[in-house]
Amino acid sequence: MTDAERRLWAVLRGRRLQGYKFRRQHPFGPFILDFACIEHRLVIEADGGQHAECEDDQQRTAWLESRGWRVIRFWNNDILGNPEGVADTILMAIRQSTA
Repeated sequence: MTDAERRLWAVLRGRRLQGYKFRRQHPFGPFILDFACIEHRLVIEADGGQHAECEDDQQRTAWLESRGWRVIRFWNNDILGNPEGVADTILMAIRQSTA
């Protein structure tokens, strides 16, 4: 795992984020998802600079969304610099999926 993935996993693992269960490195179809909340069909991806405007990522997101998943991507520097804000964004996405 990258430093950003370790930081994010520290927030998500063991139901630390308000009791929601996340899996790390979850296989789904032809992909390995960085983090996934199965119950809410939410994928969290931690992206470095190599992912900027990456067509493969756009196709991957479209494939996942076509199967009912929601994908949220965070830049590594956002995860490292503002983990609380990232956690809040994830919680908002979960709440939107249950509304």
